[in-house]
Amino acid sequence: MGTLAGRIALVTGASQGIGRACALKLAEAGASVALAARNQEKLAEVAAEIAAAGGVAHAFELDLASEDSIKGCAKAVIAHFGKVDILVNNGGITRDILTLRMKKKDWDDVLSTNLTGSFLMSQAVMSSMLKTRWGRIVNITSVVGEMGQAGQANYAASKAGLIGVTKSLARELASRTITVNAVAPGYIETAMTAVLTDEQRTAMTQHIPLQRAGTDQDVAAAVAFLASEEAGYITGHTLDVNGGMYMG
Repeated sequence: MGTLAGRIALVTGASQGIGRACALKLAEAGASVALAARNQEKLAEVAAEIAAAGGVAHAFELDLASEDSIKGCAKAVIAHFGKVDILVNNGGITRDILTLRMKKKDWDDVLSTNLTGSFLMSQAVMSSMLKTRWGRIVNITSVVGEMGQAGQANYAASKAGLIGVTKSLARELASRTITVNAVAPGYIETAMTAVLTDEQRTAMTQHIPLQRAGTDQDVAAAVAFLASEEAGYITGHTLDVNGGMYMG
């Protein structure tokens, strides 16, 4: 029996990349997984993959830019599974452009989805965790939120903000045995990085002491640990998964 048997995990942005890897890892550990994203077709594929391995998963539609969608998703998950024990706030977008040319909409869209969306989803499932006096919230931030990146002022701000939210919620919820932590990936090979040229990839890895890009499995392993009983005395922490790219 897995270490998370009996737990219900909700993963946002679970249709691909890091979110998909986290969902698979949590299911492997025994959790029943609520898969949330906009792309229902891809979510169905992830759910089928989990089911084929003997796990339990169900797909839910979610638009993190919409407060109504967030509340509706959380309500549907709790109605289906009865509770939420583990929340992985992974869903997010980018709108990369130099600040001089960045439109306010580029700023608003990224902050609304990445930061406000994660805050609202945490708020929406918090009462379920408070009732059972146990919970794990894991926010997927980024090395960019710690060190900055040209052309990503909006994304960096959203991810830095998520670290601040993590620390604040950790203080608010600790008395109810609910931990709140963040995982900060560095350069990870995902669909979001697939657009990079070979030259850009080489330039990136030159700044990584471990001399390689990370994988979604590297991130998922960190998330699964923070969601476990073994991580019960860790809260308000940002776990860097970046190969040494940033040592804060």
